[in-house]
Amino acid sequence: MKEYGQLLHADAAYAARAAAFSARVRDFSEFVAGLETPVPGKLAARVAYQDACHLAHAQRIREQPRDLLRAVDGCQLVETAGADMCCGAAGIYSLVQPAMSAALRGRKATAFRDSAPDVVVTANPGCQMQYEAAVREAGINARVLHLAEALDEAEGGR
Repeated sequence: MKEYGQLLHADAAYAARAAAFSARVRDFSEFVAGLETPVPGKLAARVAYQDACHLAHAQRIREQPRDLLRAVDGCQLVETAGADMCCGAAGIYSLVQPAMSAALRGRKATAFRDSAPDVVVTANPGCQMQYEAAVREAGINARVLHLAEALDEAEGGR
């Protein structure tokens, strides 16, 4: 959606509308990071944030989610090896390339085992499912949450 303006720039009927629409599109983390009120609450946990490919590589959104988590009282952000590498979910990739998807998930499992987070946080539901499996493979007792869920929990939502 952020690229509609670029994709439709030569379309006389839609170029202006597409550009105006794209200018308003924000990722959840961009939106929340732009709020005047800091993230309240507390989440006393070792948290490993894992970049979603669409955010890190396509939209260059890497720091906003981490900054939001750092702002939460008690949240100890733990960087893991390969946090910005694909987890192997990639839409339907885990279905059409199960062996490669499993290998990528295995790398995440190793990183989780090595860093021992209490919570793994991501901003993509497909990645979230892949990380649930990676945590089981790692044999660690960590919860896997979407960034919105982690912030909601910090604010007392659970």
